[in-house]
Amino acid sequence: MADSVITDEMRSFVGVEGEPYALEVDKTQVRMFARSVGYTDPLFYDEEFAKGKGYRSIPAPPHYLGTPMFNPAGSDATFGARRGRQMPSPFKRRLNGGTDIEYLDTICAGDILTASSKVAELVEREGSLGTMLITTTETTYRRDGQIVAITRGTGIQY
Repeated sequence: MADSVITDEMRSFVGVEGEPYALEVDKTQVRMFARSVGYTDPLFYDEEFAKGKGYRSIPAPPHYLGTPMFNPAGSDATFGARRGRQMPSPFKRRLNGGTDIEYLDTICAGDILTASSKVAELVEREGSLGTMLITTTETTYRRDGQIVAITRGTGIQY
């Protein structure tokens, strides 16, 4: 293999935590997410039912970790969260390689989460279309300073 596509500048991103951003877990958004993925359990729609099962409010369905709180004074126009320094890449094509979520506590409607992300790993591989860059990003979600979830996402660039 020739020189690595992973530059020193790219390596400087590994392990560096980005600026935290807030996410709101709103009852309407929880219900809309549950509906959009086909959940029919009343747990995700009926707050009294959820409280009867021991939850503080309607629990967030699996894979819903809140909605970034948009502020026109400083939010990214597309995603809502603040966008930090972007890691350079020589590739134009990008694929989602999957996301794993580790839940450490229940997330419910009414929660305000704070999330921060970092590049956890950069790996270069050869594929049938040539060199690929596999990036693992880790995002930590906190409620009142306590970690409630960690996601590990894989991005594939080629």
